[in-house]
Amino acid sequence: MTLSDPPREPTRTDRLLAALGGLISGYVSLAVAELVAAAVRPEAGPVTAVGGVVIDRTPAAIKNWAIRTFGESDKVVLQLGILAVLAILAAAVGLLALRHRRAGAGAVMAFGVLGALAAVSRPDSSSAADALPSPAGAAVGALLLYVLIGRLLAPERSSPAGRLLAPERSSPPGRTGAPGRRNFLLVAASTAVAATGAATLGRALGGTRSQGAVASRDALRLPRPASPAPAVPPGAQLPVPGISPFITPNKDFYRVDTALVVPKIDADGWRLRIHGPGVTRELTLTLADLTRREVIERDITLACVSNEVGGPYVGNARWLGVRLADLLREAGVRPPSAGGRADQLVARSVDGMTIGTPVEEVMDGRDALLAFGMNGTPLPFDHGFPVRMLVPGLYGYVSACKWIEEIEVTTFDAYDAYWVPRGWAREAPVKTQSRIDTPRPLARPKAGTLAVAGVAWAQHRGIERVEVRVDEGAWQDAELGAEDSRDTWRQWVYRWQATPGRHTLTVRATDGTGAVQTERRADTMPDGASGWHTVVVTVE
Repeated sequence: MTLSDPPREPTRTDRLLAALGGLISGYVSLAVAELVAAAVRPEAGPVTAVGGVVIDRTPAAIKNWAIRTFGESDKVVLQLGILAVLAILAAAVGLLALRHRRAGAGAVMAFGVLGALAAVSRPDSSSAADALPSPAGAAVGALLLYVLIGRLLAPERSSPAGRLLAPERSSPPGRTGAPGRRNFLLVAASTAVAATGAATLGRALGGTRSQGAVASRDALRLPRPASPAPAVPPGAQLPVPGISPFITPNKDFYRVDTALVVPKIDADGWRLRIHGPGVTRELTLTLADLTRREVIERDITLACVSNEVGGPYVGNARWLGVRLADLLREAGVRPPSAGGRADQLVARSVDGMTIGTPVEEVMDGRDALLAFGMNGTPLPFDHGFPVRMLVPGLYGYVSACKWIEEIEVTTFDAYDAYWVPRGWAREAPVKTQSRIDTPRPLARPKAGTLAVAGVAWAQHRGIERVEVRVDEGAWQDAELGAEDSRDTWRQWVYRWQATPGRHTLTVRATDGTGAVQTERRADTMPDGASGWHTVVVTVE
């Protein structure tokens, strides 16, 4: 285009191709960034880093809505949402570049800077190298966008002979012609293919980085417990189709956390540090140190505070590990009731999550564990390999730190763990709850004897009674499955003589202290949901 070319308005095709150029430049930026992140640290990639910031800044009400709506797919939805927003922004940047090439390229670089800031601001960031992936990808994407728009705006040039032979077909000065668009599409297609290769290579490198963690888990041989869990008593698993299994298989155990990328930690290099003002002797332990100690095995039900009444975020597993209280005593920790000055354990995960747990509950005799085994296998990566913490009777967000690497013994006044500034309670004992597993809501069973069944839990207090009500009738006692321990849920069944029509089934439980599950409805925030679970069915 020459200085004498008159200005013109971009055509519709120009705008569509410019938007496409922005999308391809954004795709290339992400692919290159993820490739660099595979060499630096996968969690430093732009989507993961920005996603972590979004999770941290999202109001609790929206998080709860996402968990209710999308369940354990909430992280996938978040990542797809981030990619959708980036796609819209990339197309807009492409349109900007159509008018101002340098401004468009500068906008791409600005996104790279934001990605870098997000990466280094994450709690798990420990190196300035985390800032590299996003700017590296942005630089390549900015250069590509500048080149693509240059190709698109290149004027059509025809030979002098062509102009003499067919002057009526020559393009007006400065008009974008087919050769420019062909060059644009050629460059765009080739770079997209190259970016796909870079992304594939990045995934392969990321897989290579995790091979040591996978190998260390495969090589781990769980020790025989000095204190094995008693066999699950006969009758704990009721023979009722549709009821939750007494022991939840690992693959079905719920997962609720903030990790967009599941940490994969090489067990051979893992260390746990116990320190803080409440400690008189700091400890640093390896996994081998833990497995050589007195190992215990216990059945414990774990529940998430985000679980709605009747919700799925509760499960029961057989855990293998060491007593956390023993380690704390070795470090010189005393509970407040024994004159100790520290009342909070701040557990830190490798992904930067912090979870605050009352010292008193950990050291009151309950089987609070640092667990490395789950249902007879090493912990799955999703559930905290190599070591996680869990405390019976407390919701997971104040007790069940996964991928744990540090315990600071301090006070609640000195430090607020991750969830507390976001509106959740500092201390959260599990509330007495019960759930109807079968029949399912809106089921249409046949008239006659119908098994109404489910589970009830009140960890560390146990379940003494479950009652079922049909419509507004009298409460009727359900048959209870055998009790394993007061730290596990308990199955129940009520044999109902179902009559035709629409009916509402309601369940409530009584815990081991004699307290009856409250009817009062409460949201999950700040310390767990309450209320009676109801199911509406139509008997035919």
